[in-house]
Amino acid sequence: MKSVDLIKPYFIENRFIIVFGILCLTVVDFLQLVIPRVIKWAVDDLTALRVDGRNLIVYALYIVGIAIMMALLRYVWRRCLIGTSRRVEEGLRNTLFGHIQTLSASYFQKAKTGDLMAHATNDIQHIRMATGMGIVALTDAVVLGTAAIGFMAYINITLTLYVLIPMPLIVFGTRVFTRKMHCLYQQVQASFADLTEVVRERFAGIRIIKAYNRERDATDRLETISRDYVGKNLGLVKITGSFFPMMMLFSNLSLAIVLFLGGRQTIYTTITTGDFVAFISYLGLLTWPMMAMGWVVNLIQRGTASLDRINKILETRPEINDIPDAVSIKAVRDTVVFENVIFSYEPDTSPVLTGINLTVKHGHTLGIVGPPGSGKTTLLSLIPRIFDISQGRILIDNIDIRDMQISDLRSQISFMPQEPFLFAGTIRENIAFENRQADTTILMKAADDANLTTTIQSFPNEFETVVGEKGVILSGGQKQRIALARALLRETPILILDDPVSQVDMETGSSIINTIRAVAGQRTVFIVSHRISAVQHADTIIVLNNGRIVESGTHEELLEQNRYYAQTFHLQEIEEGYNGN
Repeated sequence: MKSVDLIKPYFIENRFIIVFGILCLTVVDFLQLVIPRVIKWAVDDLTALRVDGRNLIVYALYIVGIAIMMALLRYVWRRCLIGTSRRVEEGLRNTLFGHIQTLSASYFQKAKTGDLMAHATNDIQHIRMATGMGIVALTDAVVLGTAAIGFMAYINITLTLYVLIPMPLIVFGTRVFTRKMHCLYQQVQASFADLTEVVRERFAGIRIIKAYNRERDATDRLETISRDYVGKNLGLVKITGSFFPMMMLFSNLSLAIVLFLGGRQTIYTTITTGDFVAFISYLGLLTWPMMAMGWVVNLIQRGTASLDRINKILETRPEINDIPDAVSIKAVRDTVVFENVIFSYEPDTSPVLTGINLTVKHGHTLGIVGPPGSGKTTLLSLIPRIFDISQGRILIDNIDIRDMQISDLRSQISFMPQEPFLFAGTIRENIAFENRQADTTILMKAADDANLTTTIQSFPNEFETVVGEKGVILSGGQKQRIALARALLRETPILILDDPVSQVDMETGSSIINTIRAVAGQRTVFIVSHRISAVQHADTIIVLNNGRIVESGTHEELLEQNRYYAQTFHLQEIEEGYNGN
């Protein structure tokens, strides 16, 4: 798709408003051209000594009346044209945000957050300016410029032709400069994205920076990126800084021609003094269209570069998508089956998971343990299709999850990730999440199940406490329990918990484990934990190592095997006993 196709629908949708706005702008341009005629009449009458105070008042009233009409019509065209550009801005930003949300997790492993932020702010702003003020400047350049030349030709065609001598130079200069502008604008906007990402990352990690006393390094890094951004802008300024003075130079050359030749014709009475004054006024009006040509080029180049960048994202297709005849599911009532599942993050890399075969009946609990990096979190991410398997199948109710509608599949799953993420809202909003109107009684039950009630009651505003960006006012354990309450609030058939007790003490962890045991039988539970106590009551426990299942069975069966699971269990028993003493 061509980049310009992104904004076509908005122009088509608002075509009548745009046309009306351009019509009002055109009328304003012509009204501006009437004022020099009024001045000509007044100057000619003054020169001929045939005017009195009453006549001057009439001329003044003409100008006031024209000014009032221009003011009213200016409001209308700004409302129509600038208002439409705001609609384009809103539509493109919503389209971009909506599309980014459809992209797969692998895209966000490569894309920079700062880059995406720059697209949603800086690039969209440039497009708005191109579609708003760009239309205005283009209309002025065409209508006002052409009409001004017409009025000048009406006064004296020979003098007009002399004035237009610099015009071919403007056209040639514009062609040369615009080619360089487009490339430089893309470089500037890419540098701005890098700058945004560096600032975002340093602010997000400010506590680590302070803890390690690395403020100077953070500042140096920002200064390096800032210098690059300024350097790119200065390179652009060399072009634009030459372009606009060139326009003014040609305008002033035209003015010099008018003063010399027009002044001579006035002396020889070829044209009247009023014509000479009006001609200079029209030349002044022509100066703006000449500058507008440069501004239009500036705006269009910025807007085009931004459209190209946004279009590149919109042309990125999600790796995980619904197939054409995807099955709709409303409830999960049967088993979850992994058949010879193999998964790699990249096609040419070694598998993270290999030969995974599992059967988890509805209402059963699967516990997953293993050393760090063994593939536990990755395994959980495959069930809601955060990532897609490379080989094999995952079946739910005997249906391959790749044949299901993604929205239906994920609506059947409550997911608590290993790293709990909180939004910069209240505790209520973070727990309720998709159900912002959730009843307080339901919220309190979810909080109680997550052993969070006492913590919430300790805050003056309880559920209405604002947690700050990423839950900055909360401890790791509190954030983890809010994320757990969020998962427990949704009464879905499948509950996925990735290390839900890693950041809480033993007593709190035991309470949470009892809650998880209570939902067993009603929901299919997948639970990863480094604490054996969190999984020992599971119907089946598997041990992963290097992406393979190396042990499988119940708690008692795995203890008898006396391998990784049993050794870890006994070590934790000793540790817990020591801490208890």
